Amino acid sequence: MTLAIATLWQREVVRFLRQRSRIVGALAQPIVFWLLLGGGLSASFRPAGAAAGSDYLQYFYPGVLALVLLFTAIFSTIAVVEDRRAGFLQGVLVAPVPRAAIVLGQSLGATSLAVLQGALFLVLAPFAGVVLTPERVLATLGAMALVGFGLTNLGLVIAWRMDSTQGFHAVMNLILLPIWFLSGAFFPPEGLPDALVWIMRLDPLTYGVALLRQAMWLGQTVPTGALPSPATGLVVSTVFGLATLAAAVAVARRSATL
Repeated sequence: MTLAIATLWQREVVRFLRQRSRIVGALAQPIVFWLLLGGGLSASFRPAGAAAGSDYLQYFYPGVLALVLLFTAIFSTIAVVEDRRAGFLQGVLVAPVPRAAIVLGQSLGATSLAVLQGALFLVLAPFAGVVLTPERVLATLGAMALVGFGLTNLGLVIAWRMDSTQGFHAVMNLILLPIWFLSGAFFPPEGLPDALVWIMRLDPLTYGVALLRQAMWLGQTVPTGALPSPATGLVVSTVFGLATLAAAVAVARRSATL
């Protein structure tokens, strides 16, 4: 089982490294989002509850980091649909390997890619006013792994049910992008209608984004307003990751694609 997980993990990483366009897109896309969207709104929008001296680019930076993890989950889990169409998934399914090992291998491979891309984007943190220390880097990498693991598993739950990449993109955009928009990555909950505030509280990514912010400003007050406690963020993100993994394994076990 361990060999199967390691093999599928290695396949995900090697496939990513061999696709130059995907590497360039993975690096350039978050930077473009951060500079254009963050820079455009920075002049006219200051997040409610933000500390004096902070700006929207600084507030938006952890949100873009969460977006990196989100996009990685989308592009990595779409490989499940492509593997089914190419016949690779059928070959894996008939092997004497538990479905849980297949899902875990796919999930760990995509999570590793998410952390790798997030780590590259983290290099830009000083330009957002974040002082990087070894402790903060390690804490942020841990938070990225936890958040990326949950998002990837959620993507696998959807991907194992889909037969076409078009349908997969439509469902992912319908589910994952609203999760990101309402996570506090784009705007804070302060000043919003009560209904939206409650939706944001029920959004598991809200706690993941808060965990990323707290990891970046480890040992210092986060300059972006009130957040859930680190313990709450850690517990919710862990439970979300394990629950989505269990759901992905259950969907894979029911899959009849042979």
